[in-house]
Amino acid sequence: MKDVARMAGVSTSTVSHVINNNRFVSEAIREKIEAAIRELNYAPSALARSLKINQTHTIGMLLTASSNPFYAEVVRGVENSCYERGYSLVLCNTEGDEERMNRSLETLLQKRVDGLLIMCTESHLPSVDILTRYPGIPSVMMDWAPFEGDSDIIQDNSLLGGELAANYLIARGYQRIACIAGPLDKTPACLRLEGFKKAITAAGLPLPAEYIVNGDFEFQGGFNGMNALLACKIRPQAVFTSNDAMAVGAYHALYQAGLRIPEDMAIMGYDNIELARYMTPPLTTIHQPKDELGELAIDTLIHRMKAPGASQQKLVLTPELIERHSVVR
Repeated sequence: MKDVARMAGVSTSTVSHVINNNRFVSEAIREKIEAAIRELNYAPSALARSLKINQTHTIGMLLTASSNPFYAEVVRGVENSCYERGYSLVLCNTEGDEERMNRSLETLLQKRVDGLLIMCTESHLPSVDILTRYPGIPSVMMDWAPFEGDSDIIQDNSLLGGELAANYLIARGYQRIACIAGPLDKTPACLRLEGFKKAITAAGLPLPAEYIVNGDFEFQGGFNGMNALLACKIRPQAVFTSNDAMAVGAYHALYQAGLRIPEDMAIMGYDNIELARYMTPPLTTIHQPKDELGELAIDTLIHRMKAPGASQQKLVLTPELIERHSVVR
């Protein structure tokens, strides 16, 4: 910048005003500065700027990615919200591994991200030692895991979602309703199953033990779970899969068995991933507002960055029923 200023015959602050376009500079002087920038092939240093203002305009996100499209859609919502607010997103996939999570966490903190989004902590908590070495980094937990700290928390009301799904199937006249649950070491899976059971019990319907099958929130888990339910002596009439990815696997199992949806078996999903509307038939599901989740997470984090002393927030998103054609209407 000093070289540009010297060549253009102006001060470095005037060069800065032209580069950042944050103060009036006459057209003649602006042209001289822009000519010097082109001749010297000058590019502003984001690193130098971040050191000067103690901000990188970068947000880090820790995520356990999988084949489940839900996570990709959440990340898309987060990235769009970052872009609209002038921030860059650095994404680290932890693969569910504690050591990898903590190494990624330290990398993000070393890069001086302005804030952290954490969506991977159900099984493992971030290292307290690492966090204490970088005090004052605002964070938002998009997760259910217990966390010792003042992070803001955003969660889905999974208990209500499970109830909505079961009550919809009950209202459609189904008597034998099964559930392919998610991994029960994950709180959302447990709460969706709990809400499902609550509605079934309240309706006075039977719920044999074999009608509850544990899945893994992945396509294969839904495929395996549906095959287990098809092996029951008395098959269920309807199945609630605790997420849409498992519903995709369940569809494939029914296709291989030569059964039709919803005539031979009704299917209810959870998440309302984009794929759900394009399945055959389109999937009835419980909607999680993924774009809104990303936008809310970024806005909450930016608020925390601007007001670090603000009281902790716990925000719960309300699920909604989406009626399509995988359940008889």
